[in-house]
Amino acid sequence: MMPYVRRITRPVAGSVRPSVAADIDLATGMLTFAAPPPAGAVVAAGFAFDLPARFDTDRLVISLSAFEAGEIPSIPVVEIAE
Repeated sequence: MMPYVRRITRPVAGSVRPSVAADIDLATGMLTFAAPPPAGAVVAAGFAFDLPARFDTDRLVISLSAFEAGEIPSIPVVEIAE
């Protein structure tokens, strides 16, 4: 299986947890190291991030009677490419 690579440009402040000491630029998502990581160190990070998105339709057809039964209508959302 091939790894999935995605550029993260909107990390949530306070959520970035790099595996090696680094500073984060929240505007760009770039990690900056004060010193190079040790040889063989795994450089990874955990974080939450914001994703620009919009509704994929101008209209939603909703039945309030079905809502009480626990049904939620399909609400199509698409990512906004940058």
